[in-house]
Amino acid sequence: MRRGPMTIISSSILAVLLVLSTGCSVTTREIASDESVIYDEGYHFSDKRKIVNDLVESMLTKPPLISADDRPVVIVYGIENRTEEHISTSLISDDIREKLIESRRVRFVNKEQRENIEKETQYQYGGRVASETRLEKARQVGAKYMLTGTLRSIEKKQPKQIRLKKKSLQYYSLHLELTDLETSLVEWAGSAEVIREASKPFIGW
Repeated sequence: MRRGPMTIISSSILAVLLVLSTGCSVTTREIASDESVIYDEGYHFSDKRKIVNDLVESMLTKPPLISADDRPVVIVYGIENRTEEHISTSLISDDIREKLIESRRVRFVNKEQRENIEKETQYQYGGRVASETRLEKARQVGAKYMLTGTLRSIEKKQPKQIRLKKKSLQYYSLHLELTDLETSLVEWAGSAEVIREASKPFIGW
């Protein structure tokens, strides 16, 4: 049975579409939490892990925490993002707080839940909760230290020249400070850095 010209053309178009759809299909794979996956010179989740580990180790092995015997109370007042990228610095401070809590060397004031704590306190003293089970007022623990930080980045590009590829150097630095709230003295300060070089072709995608 002979096929007409239109049948042959339709079959050819279908074959091309099948090839294109196969080439454009999405593939996925699981990535381990400790795996370093770098796509470009920008900030990546693996950078956060390195920065957090370096700073926590420094904080726990230097004064005042290394000599503290009473698990001092710390309050986190956030990390300022001074880069040009949209980086969630709260994820960095959350990881630092989590690792410090796991060390059993410090305690933290839950600043983010203060309003909810106040609401619960008002509810318990609103006449609906038995007096013997109500929390005691003025029993919250004051912080001894305040943890603050700044995330910065610097990008340096190669000067314009005739070449097939262009290179850029991206530098990230996170600086943390532990301040004594009573004296306003900085008792500890530390920095962690990530430096990455990228090479990109002038033509490509």
